[in-house]
Amino acid sequence: MAKEQTEVRELDEGSYVMMDDTPSKITAYSTAKPGKHGSAKARIEGKGVFDGKKRSLSQPVDAKVWVPIIERKQGQVVNVDGDELQVMDLETYETFVMVNPGEQDLDPDDEIEFLEYEGQRKIV
Repeated sequence: MAKEQTEVRELDEGSYVMMDDTPSKITAYSTAKPGKHGSAKARIEGKGVFDGKKRSLSQPVDAKVWVPIIERKQGQVVNVDGDELQVMDLETYETFVMVNPGEQDLDPDDEIEFLEYEGQRKIV
């Protein structure tokens, strides 16, 4: 598994955290002061990296959470077939098929940057 454990207090906006067993990017992070009978709590809101769903998490700041290790890689478009792209990883020369999110007009020989985590890939 490509993930590590860290304390909630070490997280900040823009970093990644596992929410509902899904890698998510933190969009908002806030803490509440410690109360009479408990420790300080952190409220984390995030958006799924690969599915785009909003999620939230509320934990004590000294609790441990999983942080996914998401790799940022370079690739080259080999073939375009409708909304499917055949991409070659420029590091390992492995080829695989990805779905074009539609925001970009990509042609063969274009270089792209993509995120990868446990077989899931997304163009950035």
